[in-house]
Amino acid sequence: MAKGQEQAAPDAVLTRIGQVAMLHHAGDREEARHRFLGLWAEIGEGGDPLHRCTLAHYLAAAQDDPQEQLAWDLRALSAAEELTEDRLADRHEGTPAARALYPSLHLHLAADYDRLGHREAARVHLRRARAAAEYLAPGRYGEGVRASIDRLELRLEGPGRPDGSGGRGRPPRQGP
Repeated sequence: MAKGQEQAAPDAVLTRIGQVAMLHHAGDREEARHRFLGLWAEIGEGGDPLHRCTLAHYLAAAQDDPQEQLAWDLRALSAAEELTEDRLADRHEGTPAARALYPSLHLHLAADYDRLGHREAARVHLRRARAAAEYLAPGRYGEGVRASIDRLELRLEGPGRPDGSGGRGRPPRQGP
């Protein structure tokens, strides 16, 4: 192959996560959750941080219980932070992918905390999501994340809630 035309080998784990995500997006939430958990068992707590970040992010979206969503979203953020640390040590090529997830990770944590009634924690993560979103490349993904941040901000700060913290309903979960 000519110089510059080499392609990176596909990451089989990320491919498998993506396949299950398609199943989830097609509406088979229970089966997707089951398969995501099987992948998590394979990867384990000590597995590649990019794999854990991506998988935990999707696993959070597949949960019915807000406490479980929060737990998985916290795992995803923790794994993303490991990637950032690896970047400082120049050990992992997946760091830019994790950085691109920060806005969505913080957005989901804000939504999780909001659903659980922890308004100040929700606002903290919403501010972090907005700050991280400034670094997203232009395009559909970035626009979608920014729009979701705006919607959640309106719910948190708007007059729609009796407690003054925003409107009703759940913000949509943006996939990574």
